[in-house]
Amino acid sequence: MSRVTGIGGIFIKAKNPGELQQWYKDHLGIDVQAWGGTSFRWVDSSGNPTAGTTAWMIGDGGNFAPSEAPFMVNYRVSDLFALLETLRAENCQVLEKTEESEYGKFAWVMDPEGNKIELWEPPANE
Repeated sequence: MSRVTGIGGIFIKAKNPGELQQWYKDHLGIDVQAWGGTSFRWVDSSGNPTAGTTAWMIGDGGNFAPSEAPFMVNYRVSDLFALLETLRAENCQVLEKTEESEYGKFAWVMDPEGNKIELWEPPANE
């Protein structure tokens, strides 16, 4: 069984999300959208579009709890529920909440240092 297949997103906790979003927009040219982030579309080695995106967002970090870390990484996985079963069998701290939507399937696990990790199985077309 494959586990992580890539990075689906990076989420940054900020004291002043709007100000930090503007800094990244002004100084790094990131096209920060009204929702506080952007989606980087994937390209191949020749620059041609390929399936997949990586989300990047700055917010207040309210959804990071119970972690106190200033970031959360979203990892792409190919079979979320099988991976959760394996992680539980390995005595990992898997949080009980899961979500399913048009964006895919989501679940969370805590690493040994208390960082919350988001696991994401994208929809079939991504």
